Amino acid sequence: MPTFDVAREWIDRWDRQQEGYLPDREERFTALIDAVEVGAGRPDPLVIDLGCGPGSLSARLLHRLPRATVVAVDTDPLLLSLGRARYGDVAGLRFADLDLRTPGWSAGLGLDRPADAAVSTTALHWLPEHHLRAAYRELGGVLRPGGLFLNGDHLGVGDTTPGIGGLEVAVHRMEERRRFAEGRPEDWRQWWDAIAADPALADVNAVRDSRTSASNHDGTETGHLSTHVNALRDAGFGEIGTLWQRGDDRLLCAIRS
Repeated sequence: MPTFDVAREWIDRWDRQQEGYLPDREERFTALIDAVEVGAGRPDPLVIDLGCGPGSLSARLLHRLPRATVVAVDTDPLLLSLGRARYGDVAGLRFADLDLRTPGWSAGLGLDRPADAAVSTTALHWLPEHHLRAAYRELGGVLRPGGLFLNGDHLGVGDTTPGIGGLEVAVHRMEERRRFAEGRPEDWRQWWDAIAADPALADVNAVRDSRTSASNHDGTETGHLSTHVNALRDAGFGEIGTLWQRGDDRLLCAIRS
């Protein structure tokens, strides 16, 4: 387990490199948490954070809704160790080492009642479509009727409306150029290369290297909005739509039937 200070430093760097791809990341977080606060229907919602990484979204959600309970799910042992070291004393937060590609993962959530909401940011596009569909089916089984699913990600429409899809990508890239006119922050690959070289994290890096399913993505195979919408509809979600959008970066909302 890393120390609190080591974890804080690396999570701060994680947030900065993520903002290099998502200039409006904090605004998207805010919109997502607004939706949980309004849509959960209670001040103490039970929330599942899918693909939580080091816990950036979970921590922000609990800062706003301190009576909530958040089960933060990921399968990367390094990111989970950073999250536990940094946010382990946050009341209401529990990390769960679960792989969304493994059937039955939802049984490991340890829920004592159906969840009021599930959230995810910039994570689920890594799942190939067959894994995504299976994960959404399991998610539908642990959300209460009327429960929310909120997914912030780059979800394009180029497969259905190529003209608009191209414009969405262009708008996002123009915002990136404005935001980072004086140079981009550390990127995703540089962050991982740096963390692999940190002797303070040698043990957990060795664990990560041995768990190839955590250290390798299957590929960005579900980046189309239509793929997610169709999979959610087939999984028992009724109303599905975009709550917030900047270019091709959007917050997709689905309500469990």
